[in-house]
Amino acid sequence: MKLSSPAFENADLIPKKYTCNGDNVSPPLSIENIPQNTGSLTLIVDDPDAPGGTFVHWVLYNIPPASSIAEGSVPGSQGINSFKKTGYGGPCPPSGTHRYFFKLYALDDELGLDQGCTKQEVIQAMDGHIIGSAELVGRYGSP
Repeated sequence: MKLSSPAFENADLIPKKYTCNGDNVSPPLSIENIPQNTGSLTLIVDDPDAPGGTFVHWVLYNIPPASSIAEGSVPGSQGINSFKKTGYGGPCPPSGTHRYFFKLYALDDELGLDQGCTKQEVIQAMDGHIIGSAELVGRYGSP
């Protein structure tokens, strides 16, 4: 699989629009080479450079297999992020430039989870069901 965004290249800066300093909407994503027997997709966005450990920005699961996720859309169930909210929370580092990992997983089925799960609950539910994965990394530093 391949994950990319028309808004930024892999390892490049994430435009301000998709951060807490902008509109704080999720960026558009393009997905290629989804395995044929994919039952659902899961997207986890996190920041391993956060001072207190990995900070979760978005947990999205039970996404129908598709070649794109539109800007600001919610095509699946959302989990709890480190802001203690469901939904997308854009990059908002306290200092310096951080890396943001958009991790996409193709699963052989949907996850039997309700809305509002934690990243850890989603990862546990995915165990044994991952048939493909892709990653996109963006960077952002507070102005």
